[in-house]
Amino acid sequence: MNILAKYTDQVYASLRIVAGLMFSFHGAQKILGILSEFRPGVGSQLWFGGLIELICGLLVLVGFQTCWAAFIASGEMAVAYFQFHWKFQFGQKIFPTINGGELAALYSFVFLFIATRGGVMWCLEKKNIT
Repeated sequence: MNILAKYTDQVYASLRIVAGLMFSFHGAQKILGILSEFRPGVGSQLWFGGLIELICGLLVLVGFQTCWAAFIASGEMAVAYFQFHWKFQFGQKIFPTINGGELAALYSFVFLFIATRGGVMWCLEKKNIT
């Protein structure tokens, strides 16, 4: 018997809010320079990535257009993992713990999960149940 089952929606909403907050902060670092010295050039791939992180992170955080925002964020993190971390060669470089891609891989799957569920509760959107 799972004694925490009655809190499933609250825990999921907390996951959505925290993931959105942390993701948006990555974007704020890149786009706004908050707590970071690194600022990618406007229009560069990293700048667009930061823009996606900032906007989609905030949308997931507040629960507005959650499915679309989370799906886009998931895709961005999948691209980040395969482009910058995963090395197509035999050996240990394919493992996220070795190639430094743990955060990108985890964000990709967390946001994919959020994309399937939407806002659920504590959000600006109402989920239509049919």
